Amino acid sequence: MSRAFFEVVDDALHGFVPPALRDFDSHRTGMNLKVWYGEGREHYEVQLVSGPALEIGFHAEHRDAARNEEVLEHLVGAEKRWRKVLGRAPQTGAFVGRQKHWRRISEVWDGDGLTEDAAVEAAERLAAYIEALEPLRRTRGTRKVSA
Repeated sequence: MSRAFFEVVDDALHGFVPPALRDFDSHRTGMNLKVWYGEGREHYEVQLVSGPALEIGFHAEHRDAARNEEVLEHLVGAEKRWRKVLGRAPQTGAFVGRQKHWRRISEVWDGDGLTEDAAVEAAERLAAYIEALEPLRRTRGTRKVSA
């Protein structure tokens, strides 16, 4: 997999998210694409993880473990809403990797044979995460979200 794979994900993503959510910032490398709104400690990501595998979803990566838990609890509190869009594939909880206090809502795809078509599919799936979670994420601190 190369930087070109994540460039395709980034380019395709703009076409999959609705116009109201196209104002994101992004950063891509040869290992990932991160997408965020505002402060980047909470972001959406497509990343290569060991396996090889591709993780797609949402991360809370604050330095403060309690803040990561708060973010995840808020989103899990509205799980019925986002499960209608994302289905059963997403897992919630600890980050895939060494950072034990980071949290996620994401899924992992088998990384063998990832092609340009797979990059477009990953972009479409990431857009689904953004559409399902970003409106809920933005409500944190303003009111309690009910499922």
